[in-house]
Formats: sequence, structure tokens, C-alpha cells
Amino acid sequence: MYLLYSLILIVIIILVGYIGAGILGWYTLFSIIAPYFALGVFIVGFIYRIVLWARSPVPFHIPTVCGQQHSLPWIRSDTTESPHTAWGVVSRMALEVLLFRSLFRNDRAEFRQPQRLLYGGNRWLWLGAMVFHWSLLVILLRHLRFFVEPVPGCITFLQYIDGFFQWPLPSFYVTDILIVAALLYLFCRRLFNPQVRHISLLSDYFALLLIGGIAVTGILMRHFYKVDLMEVKRFFLGILSFNPVVPEGIGTIFYIHLFLVSVLLAYFPFSKLMHLGGVFLSPTRNLMNNSRMVRHVNPWDYPVKVHTYEEYEDEFRAAMKEVGLPVEKNE
Repeated sequence: MYLLYSLILIVIIILVGYIGAGILGWYTLFSIIAPYFALGVFIVGFIYRIVLWARSPVPFHIPTVCGQQHSLPWIRSDTTESPHTAWGVVSRMALEVLLFRSLFRNDRAEFRQPQRLLYGGNRWLWLGAMVFHWSLLVILLRHLRFFVEPVPGCITFLQYIDGFFQWPLPSFYVTDILIVAALLYLFCRRLFNPQVRHISLLSDYFALLLIGGIAVTGILMRHFYKVDLMEVKRFFLGILSFNPVVPEGIGTIFYIHLFLVSVLLAYFPFSKLMHLGGVFLSPTRNLMNNSRMVRHVNPWDYPVKVHTYEEYEDEFRAAMKEVGLPVEKNE
């Protein structure tokens, strides 16, 4: 049912973009008002979530480690798996963000026979996540050519490397194929893996289908429904300079693509996609494992009024003596 609801939502979003821009001609709404609104929601929501997480108390020192801690000088510690210095934490965070270290180490467990638990590798999930995230990053960097003038040489070089296949014309980008393949794998995994399907929610399917819709409409614009790229660039430069103009001579597919992106931006701060910023604030990742070197005191700890035994006995001494309970003071 979650998958069905997600499909219905995606179809509704596409139909709203098609009817609003393609039939009713509400170009200003879908090219100016909706992107600005979505961008504002994204910025405010992203900052709010980050500030909220940053202000959350962390009363305990809880770094996640899976290696030898730095303790005795003649025992070699693992500076990556159990970092006790700031540079060690930086290196572990870099491995986590760039190479998904914890996901690569993750193994699956399942019962093959009664009372027999088997463990196995789970590298396909790691590979699918790596392909998806890195392809998405390259695609976002390629799109910077529409937002800046002149285009930096590094972006031009990245675009050239990504599109080194010259057939068919226009040359297709490798990342376009890779991100679609990765999305299909992640989607099929949620659909056909019973354990993953059991814990999948509406938000999980919706995010995958929404990003998939953006990728597919982008590919359609490049290879099937041609758009004027110079007009697209003029439009985005106007958006960034707060001097927006309604693009002319651009097909409906562009407005559908832009509306899907706007929905993703507005939805981003309220979804699991916020792990983009949350991973840097995770106390299990960003803390040094130096509990044997430094005494960690709970900064949010406050004095608590306690009722000591001496105070309890002073209050109930007469009653305790009356029922024969021993007391420390006979006065």
C-alpha cells in the first residue's frame, strides 16, 4: 500500500506540472513562484534541523568504535576505527562520508535452518549506495554550468569526462545511466526483500520515486524532448540574481522536471534525506574515543536534591523504634 500511495503522489505531482504549465499556461507559478518557495523552505528547514540537532544534549561520551582503543603505550591502537585524536575523527568521518565505511562493513544475518544463524556479506547494498550518491553528486556539479557564467574549467572537464561516449548524439552521460540503475536496484531491494519491505515506509518509496522521476525527465529532455539550453541558463541566472524571467520556447517537460525538483527541495528537510547534514552531527561518529585519557563530565548535569538515609531516619526514627526496626541513632 505504501508503494501504491507513493506512485499516486508522484503521478499527481507530474499531472499538476503538466496541467498547470502545459495546458493552463501558469508559467510564472511553476517557473518562479514554486522554485523560490521550495528554495526558501529548503534553506529554512535545513538550518532549523541542523540547529535543533546541534542543540540536543549529549550527556554521555558514546563514540562507536570497532578497533583497539588507545590505552597502553606498548599496545597499538587503531587510529581509524577507534580514533583518539581530532585528525583521527576527521579521517573516519571522511571515510564514512566519501566511501560509506560503516555500510561496507555491514553484514546480513539470516536463519537458513532452525537454530542456525548464518552471516554473509552485503556488498551489493554498499555498491548501490556508492553508485547512487556519487552519480548524484556528479550530476549536481554538472548542472552548475547553468548557474554560473563563465563556467569554471573544472566543471567543463567533469562534463567532458562524464560524457566521453559520443554515440548517440547528443552524447549521453555515464552518470545518467548509473543513477537510474542504482535507483532501480534500491527500489527492487525494498520491493522484493521481505525484511526490507517489512520496514519500508511511505517516505522511503516516495523519495526513491521522486528522485527517479527527476532523473527520467532530465534524460527525456536531453535525448527526446529538446529544450533551448541557452534559455534555460538565462532563466537560472535570472533566478540567482533575483531578476527572474519566464523562459520562452521551453517545452512542458522542463516545467515538470523543475516542479519535481521544487517538490524535492521542499520535502528534503522533513525527510530521511536530511542524513546529508545529520551525519556530521552524529555523536557516535564525531567524538574522539579518549575516555581513558580525559574525564568526561555531563555538562547538562545539575545538582539533585536527594533524601539521605540520615534524613530519613531523623524523620521516622520514632516510628521505626515503635515497630522494632533497628536505627543507627538512639536519640
